[in-house]
Amino acid sequence: MTDARSRILAAMTALLVAATWAPAPAMAQQNRPLSASDWLSGSVRGPARESSAWRPGQRPPPPRDRARPVAASGAVGTVQVTRLDGGNPDAAGTITARKAGLPADLWQGSDPADLAPLIVQTPARLPAMNALLRRLLLAQLTPPTASGSDDVGRLFLARADRLLDMGALDSAQTLLLTAGPGDPEVFRRLFDIALLQGDEGRACRIMDTTPGVAPSFAARIFCLAQTGDWAAAAIGLHGADALGLIDRHEALLLTHFLDDGFVDSGETIAPSDRVTPLEFRIHEAIGQPLPTGPLPVAFAQSDLRLNNGWKARLEAAERLARAGAIAPAPLRDIYAEQKPAASGGVWERAGAMRTLEAAIAAGDPLTALPRAFDEFRTADMADVLAAMIAADLPQTVPEGSDPDAAQAARWLRQWRGLPVDRAQPIPAELQAAPPAASAEAPDVPKGQALLEAMADVDAGLDGDLARAARGLAALRALGLREDADLAAAQLALRPHMTGSP
Repeated sequence: MTDARSRILAAMTALLVAATWAPAPAMAQQNRPLSASDWLSGSVRGPARESSAWRPGQRPPPPRDRARPVAASGAVGTVQVTRLDGGNPDAAGTITARKAGLPADLWQGSDPADLAPLIVQTPARLPAMNALLRRLLLAQLTPPTASGSDDVGRLFLARADRLLDMGALDSAQTLLLTAGPGDPEVFRRLFDIALLQGDEGRACRIMDTTPGVAPSFAARIFCLAQTGDWAAAAIGLHGADALGLIDRHEALLLTHFLDDGFVDSGETIAPSDRVTPLEFRIHEAIGQPLPTGPLPVAFAQSDLRLNNGWKARLEAAERLARAGAIAPAPLRDIYAEQKPAASGGVWERAGAMRTLEAAIAAGDPLTALPRAFDEFRTADMADVLAAMIAADLPQTVPEGSDPDAAQAARWLRQWRGLPVDRAQPIPAELQAAPPAASAEAPDVPKGQALLEAMADVDAGLDGDLARAARGLAALRALGLREDADLAAAQLALRPHMTGSP
């Protein structure tokens, strides 16, 4: 009898969950751009409709007055205007086209279905191209003409996904908020950003008050617990598990999360092959945190929180700075927080930066520059050092200065596009200006030509200077001369900045 009653209870719970959390098609889910950011919460086919904000354990909402309103007179009332939609999100951005240095009609003539995968796949390892890509992703440009309604917003999501892949969570969040959190595809990404930044409480409040945006049943269960409704979370987990709406690994994690009886069990849950931000946060909540090193670079943002140790924050900030995901100032600030506690690795760079900061403050940065340059170049981080301190180095090296310090100062300033008294010459292969066929051909729109040119420039890092020259010429033909000149200088300086031929 007990087993029968348990089965009946499970079936009733499953029906309750199915009735209140039944999934429905969500806008833009069927045509989501292919992206390397599938580490996102990932349950893109999760529920598109949720129950009301009321949950068991709370006082039920007061009954509504069902009486129909009656007009006081037959006079014509005030005309009200309601916006039917939020417009085309592909036009959204956080900087103007002019500030980005890009033509406002860059996307004209392109199909969003062609642009979306190019946005995701175009390499940008060179810092000059990384910065150009960031401006491209954030710029307010005239949207391309979509061939169908399903393609509207596709470019916008691809831009956001690329920022997430780069680890630039703040930029991605700002861009996504320009479209508002009401769309499930947008909120799914905002929810993951909140999880990685430790701000899941705010995201859960938005989910609780905005029907239809929950990215998955697991996310809904997690948020019910976060808002204190543990009973509803347990019922939801039981029913979703019975219906097969969450996989076994998620169910196990959530069981440990909801039941503190597992704290002393000693059972360790191995991470899945593709860790999502939700899984990452639950592992931390149950006392089994996952290291961020093997995970995509965006997860390193979680280690920047002040509740982490200094070394963990240093390593995370260095990783993010290498990827161009954060500005140089935060890393510089973290270096200055404490004295190094040991030697080797990150401690050596922290010690070198501490000494260099003191020399900069004393007005003589060249005295400490050689050691810092060697430490950062050994770690393949000379470009990060340049981003932090190039502007603090003299444009003209004083007579009698240490030759190594003088050369390092020139390289670091030139790497950032700052004037120097003696610049490193640009190889003849990169100075050539072959015809920019891709930029001039009428059948190749400007946006696609730009992305192809960036891929060509990136090939220079692998030794293909002829292809890089074609990319540089195409950038100049598109009016991006400063970006092309900086990229050429960085390609010329890279052997000196890395210590390799």
